[in-house]
Amino acid sequence: MSSGWRFKGNEISYVKEVLNNDFAASKTGTMTEKLESLFATKHNQKYAIGFNSGTSTLHSALVSFGVGKGDEVMIPALTVAMCGYAVWQCGATPVFIDVNRDTFLIDPEDIKRKITPKTKAIMPVHIYGQVCDMTSIMKIAKEHNLYVLEDCAQCFLGTDGEGRIAGTIGDVGSWSFENSKHISSGDGGIVTTDNEKLAKSIRQFGGVGFKNMTATSGKVRIDKDKFQNPNWERHNIMAYNYRLPEICAAVALAQLENLNKFVDLRIKMGNEYLNAIKESSTDILIPQFTPKGYIHSYFTFGCMFNGKKYGIEWQEFRKKYIQNGGDGIYAAWKTVNNEPCFKDSNIGWGDVPIAEELQKNIMQFTTNQKNKFERNNQFTALIKTLNYFK
Repeated sequence: MSSGWRFKGNEISYVKEVLNNDFAASKTGTMTEKLESLFATKHNQKYAIGFNSGTSTLHSALVSFGVGKGDEVMIPALTVAMCGYAVWQCGATPVFIDVNRDTFLIDPEDIKRKITPKTKAIMPVHIYGQVCDMTSIMKIAKEHNLYVLEDCAQCFLGTDGEGRIAGTIGDVGSWSFENSKHISSGDGGIVTTDNEKLAKSIRQFGGVGFKNMTATSGKVRIDKDKFQNPNWERHNIMAYNYRLPEICAAVALAQLENLNKFVDLRIKMGNEYLNAIKESSTDILIPQFTPKGYIHSYFTFGCMFNGKKYGIEWQEFRKKYIQNGGDGIYAAWKTVNNEPCFKDSNIGWGDVPIAEELQKNIMQFTTNQKNKFERNNQFTALIKTLNYFK
């Protein structure tokens, strides 16, 4: 068993249940069904559908919107390449949107500037655990009749200034269960929506196109006589096998039962980093800005590195932090438009000067330490490093 806090719930018990049942449903249903039900309830949504990754959730959601060849989907440039992959997989064009310099999040004003008759959807990404300006984004979407797909891979239970939970504001919310996330099942993902038509489309597209799937059920062997009939037609759309494996669902369910605890620990970690920076009385690091009334769920603690102002290099600061006992510092991914798979193939369009500048200077500090000792090491290392360069 892990020595940390992440896998001390029902993970092993639920995995054993799956194996003991030969991957069949127990009397109370499959692990995927239980996970979907609890996740939907926790987010006050009518429908939740489990997936094998956060990337496949995005692809399936865009397909449910009818996104296809000739359409454009707006994504922030400062995010992971997978957001662009999902658009490309639909045959559509990603439009790269610049970000706000203080929040690091998609800029509604740049969305307005880049809307065209081809625009079909907006994909706000709640990067590092901070919720985007969804009030402005939803207003734009309503004015232009656009779909909104919230990418919450890094933002579990974060809220905006109106107290709305990330993933429950747009048409569809998408989460990842990859190993570094608030909920980890090794890999996996889930989507939620209140729209029955979208839910059915998403489930069917990710469920190999079985025609008898519904918004609430992924069961395909409902009638044995029909299913074992050689004349039975199973698939009525072209689709993918994006289904969540039962063992991953078992682990994710156990994690979900402790989600509030996990999020609270990360928030506590984020606040400790903030206190360390305040204690140093220096602006070498400028934390990602959280607007008043928002709850940041701190997938990581993101900062803009301002050390060059004092002649300090990014790697120099990172090296000293590690020497002082820190875990290491993660950089921001290359802006999507500058990843070779997009840049070299001329996929997508949109100038993003602020995102490109920020990307070179962002530092991410980890928030998923195993225990209190490891957490304290990070604060101590950060204070030592900031004081060293003051």
